[in-house]
Order: sequence, then C-alpha cells, then structure tokens
Amino acid sequence: MDEEVKFVLDSAKESMDASISHLEKAFIKIRAGKASPVMLSSVMVDYYGSQTPLSQVSNINTPDARTISVQPWEKNLIGEIENAIMNANLGFNPMNNGETVIISVPPLTEERRVQLVKQAKAEAEDAKVSIRSGRQEANKDLKALEISEDLLKNAEVDVQELTNSYIKKVDSLLTVKEAEIMKV
Repeated sequence: MDEEVKFVLDSAKESMDASISHLEKAFIKIRAGKASPVMLSSVMVDYYGSQTPLSQVSNINTPDARTISVQPWEKNLIGEIENAIMNANLGFNPMNNGETVIISVPPLTEERRVQLVKQAKAEAEDAKVSIRSGRQEANKDLKALEISEDLLKNAEVDVQELTNSYIKKVDSLLTVKEAEIMKV
C-alpha cells in the first residue's frame, strides 16, 4: 500500500518539477536588458525550403552587453536571417555588414520593464496553475487507491505540503526575475 502512495507522490513531484523547469525556460526568454543568444531561440530561418532554428545555421555570440552577433555558416543566408529576425517580432532591428548580422539590443524603457514584469508574473501564474493541477491529479489518484482513510488523509497532507513548497519556489524565482528586470 505504501508503495502506491509513494508512487503517486513521486509522480506529483515530477509533474511539479516539470512546471518549475518550464518556468525557468520561460524566464530565460524574457529579456532583462542584457543581450543573450537565448533571445533569438525562437527565430526560425527558411533554410533550403524548411524552417530551421537560427542556432542550427549560424553562430550566435554576444560581443558585449548590448550587441548580438549572428554569423551564418553560409553567406547567402544573411538576407534570410535578417528577415527571420524581423518576422519573429522581437523588437530588434538587424543590420548586416556583408558577413554577419548585428543586432543592437536597445536599453529597456520603464514602460517596457513594467510590461516584462507583467509577462513574468503571467508565466509564474501559469506555473502555479500547473503545480495545482499536479496536486489535483495526485489527490484524484490517491482517492482511487484502496487505502485506509487515515493513510489517505496523511497522503493528502503530504501532497499539499509538496504543492506549497513548489509554489514558494515559483514565488522566489519571480522575485529574482522581477528584480533583474527592474534593475536599470
């Protein structure tokens, strides 16, 4: 019996871990003023007729905190890369010097910072919803087991404690991201 309960708790923990890692990835994509190759992770380039991630057709570097440099492996891709970056709607205006595409990352305005904080809060809320649905699933699975009421109550308390700890993780990640975004 205890093994079944442990299995339900472990799968709930796994689900909640996935929510946290998804949140961390989402936070990486929310830029906080510094240039980062990850900012271009969503850009897809038309490479010989198929949509290919930018990172698979070029080297992406950050020579300084305000610049991203994209060096294609084939020079004929420069135009395609510029178009792909513009079409990705990231707010960047790429320029090329014939060999590389250079993107100047503009400093964030106060208004944009507030928007990014709202975006971060929305991502955090999505993570909390996902964690809570993991709790719901775990409680449903526990009720389906044929165990004593005392064992069921104890297991539900364990699930709730697990949920609370993951919600706290989300809140602390959000606090760090908010501070990072608002830092001028």
